[in-house]
Amino acid sequence: AFRTFLYGKAWFVFTLFVFIGAQSILGHAKSSPEVRISMFCARLFIYLFSMGQMLFAHTRNILRDCRRGTLVKIWRCKIPEYLCQWQGFASLLLTVFLLIMLCLEPVLHCMQNNEGRLFTGKCAGSEDVRYPYSVVSAAAMLMYFLLLSDLSVFSTRVSAFVLICTRVVSEVALFLFGLTFFVLAFACAVSALEQDNPDFSDIPNSALQLYKITLGMFSGSNFDILTEYPALMIAIFIYVVTTVIFMLNLLIAQLNCSYQATYQDMLGFARLNRGKIVTETMPSVAKSRWDRFVRSLRLDERVEFGEGDIGL
Repeated sequence: AFRTFLYGKAWFVFTLFVFIGAQSILGHAKSSPEVRISMFCARLFIYLFSMGQMLFAHTRNILRDCRRGTLVKIWRCKIPEYLCQWQGFASLLLTVFLLIMLCLEPVLHCMQNNEGRLFTGKCAGSEDVRYPYSVVSAAAMLMYFLLLSDLSVFSTRVSAFVLICTRVVSEVALFLFGLTFFVLAFACAVSALEQDNPDFSDIPNSALQLYKITLGMFSGSNFDILTEYPALMIAIFIYVVTTVIFMLNLLIAQLNCSYQATYQDMLGFARLNRGKIVTETMPSVAKSRWDRFVRSLRLDERVEFGEGDIGL
């Protein structure tokens, strides 16, 4: 099972390197026939062997769950059981993103009008698809790296750290919910003030600036301008005290408590997670390899009693 899992992840890492080369390296290199051919071959490899393999795997898993009747009802829809695991859902999202990339592929849109440049993706016919293609490509890259986190099972400490990160995400979500509430409240409040500051001219702009203040992206010169609007400055001061001083420190305290509560059990959870992956990988092991492994154990041969063993 370990060897099967390792081979599968090694192939996944290789396809990720090819995808990085095609999208993040060759895509920004100086255009030349060699670069365009290399980029086209890399993308073709991804579409055929990575996307094709995932399409086959998802089709097999969906048909298997449908035949067994292992469907999970979410609201009014029934979905295959394997999609309830984040790895299966993330893999499905990656497959969808790659399919969209194939449909938006600029090289295909430039086939009929490549202006004499073989495998170019920059022509009049691809102007409308290049930006959507880049957005979907970035989303697919994130899904690749998200699925790469499965490699954490090779180290118990790293696996435990990943498990802790997933457990404290709920605390971060609560913080973002509270922050959004205060941003909306203060954005509506400052928009109701009699002031002509362009940064706080309406609710969307005010909300954006308030988020920037929380994240430390609001420039000092913009703070200096606030001195011309006393009421606006007082409102921003109250917002900073509420969110930056109070809520951020509350988030730190929540994360600290959650970490301490989970730390005691994290190694056990990591070992259970590794065992779960082993049991999930076992069905993919070839029967001949499994029979060879069982024969190597020589369980049918008698062994001598160990020292102090009375045979009970």
